[in-house]
Amino acid sequence: MSADASLWASLPVPALLLDGADKIVECNPAAESFLNLSARALCGRALWDVVLIDAPLEAAFSRARDAHTPLFVNDVDVGSGERAPMQCNIQIAPHTGRDGLMIMMISPREIVSRMTTGQSTGKAAKSAIGMAEMLAHEIKNPLAGITGAAQLLAMGLSVEDQELTDLIVEESRRIVTLLEQVEQFGNLRLPELAPLNIHDVLDRARKSAAVGFGAHIRFIEDYDPSLPHVLGDTDQLLQVFLNLLKNAAEASPDAGTVRLRSFYDPSLRVRRADGTNARLPLQVEIIDDGPGLPPEIASDVFEPFISGRENGTGLGLALVSKLIGDAGGWISVDSSPGRTVFRVSLPLAPQKAGDN
Repeated sequence: MSADASLWASLPVPALLLDGADKIVECNPAAESFLNLSARALCGRALWDVVLIDAPLEAAFSRARDAHTPLFVNDVDVGSGERAPMQCNIQIAPHTGRDGLMIMMISPREIVSRMTTGQSTGKAAKSAIGMAEMLAHEIKNPLAGITGAAQLLAMGLSVEDQELTDLIVEESRRIVTLLEQVEQFGNLRLPELAPLNIHDVLDRARKSAAVGFGAHIRFIEDYDPSLPHVLGDTDQLLQVFLNLLKNAAEASPDAGTVRLRSFYDPSLRVRRADGTNARLPLQVEIIDDGPGLPPEIASDVFEPFISGRENGTGLGLALVSKLIGDAGGWISVDSSPGRTVFRVSLPLAPQKAGDN
């Protein structure tokens, strides 16, 4: 079995390969199991005849094919004549190696929720992380060859033709960056929790942003200096706030404003997966004055591969959510045109004997 065939067969979610007429060309074992139909019964049939989706997707699918762009559809019922419908997310994208073909992946919500609850020791999460790492590794190797070949070709081409090879190199590097972000999910270490001053972490993140991606932004500090120490991992929280500041800076207009606010809210409690309640009184907000999140993705902004920006990977906020969850915290967002607030809620460090 070739590497491509092995990867296709190993995908943990149902996947279908569709031709230009929306007929099923290939399906993986997970799709056979989910639809309760064999590959022989699926291949060669029109997608819309065999996969029953409770949403009018034909027109949107056609537009995605014509524009060579991905399409994401959340919370739709998917079934077949042989199985009852199940609520799923659907991802559709052009096959970069074979013109005219589209890949459809179906993610049942039951699987998605298990993989995103922070239970990294579960079999589903381990399988997904391992598969992501393997896919990233297998794809990065040929991409390096494609980039090198394009650079060699550019040496003997005219200026106009060099624009095409430059595009190949640029897009290949963008894909590598995306794959490296995917690999991060599998390489994250467990947080090393210790008492820390949250304002020290925020200052480091702000200073780094101000001389880099946020040079066009005015940062405002609105801190409560009386806050006690938080329980967290300094390096991972720094990564969280850098990602949130980068997200805010990219959303803000030139000469826009990003406010960093800290305060104490003793009323905030969160119910954990084990049924216990956790107090998360220390609050940090990152507030920008950009256009706000698109309504269609606002409720899923922390899910992987959901992005409101053109060419966005949709992994930055997913990584932020995972890091905060692993550290015992909570992250939420409230967005409207002209004001988007990402709030990070964190537990306090245990007080030592004798502390007031």
